[in-house]
Amino acid sequence: MDSNLVFRTLLAISIIGVGMGIYSLTNRLVLARAAGKIKGLDGFSPGTPAILYFTTPTCMPCKTLQRPAIQEVQQTLGDRIQIIEVDASQRIDLANEWGVMSVPTTFILDKDGRPRQINHGVARTEKLLAQLKG
Repeated sequence: MDSNLVFRTLLAISIIGVGMGIYSLTNRLVLARAAGKIKGLDGFSPGTPAILYFTTPTCMPCKTLQRPAIQEVQQTLGDRIQIIEVDASQRIDLANEWGVMSVPTTFILDKDGRPRQINHGVARTEKLLAQLKG
């Protein structure tokens, strides 16, 4: 009976590891695909890091969780950060170019507009601040 439990535990750990690896690879591919797309993005000013935030008017997590977190980042960093909000339902072309599959999706852009991090789903204030420091 113990060997069955060990086997199932190892199998579960393996499945989790494979899933994490696929997620990491997917994020790297999306970031690579998004590199160079900043030229078509209205509102980005070179020289200041940015959060590129894809949302829609009907996205409840965007309104109740993501937007307040982004506002807190903006209050904390002031003019050291720029926020670029994109309505993915109105700019489907832009969402497709950036590889957005769901909202909210946030990209952390360095001061030159290169995407450095991506968050699928809600990213809390602390996570966004840590990503901007990294």
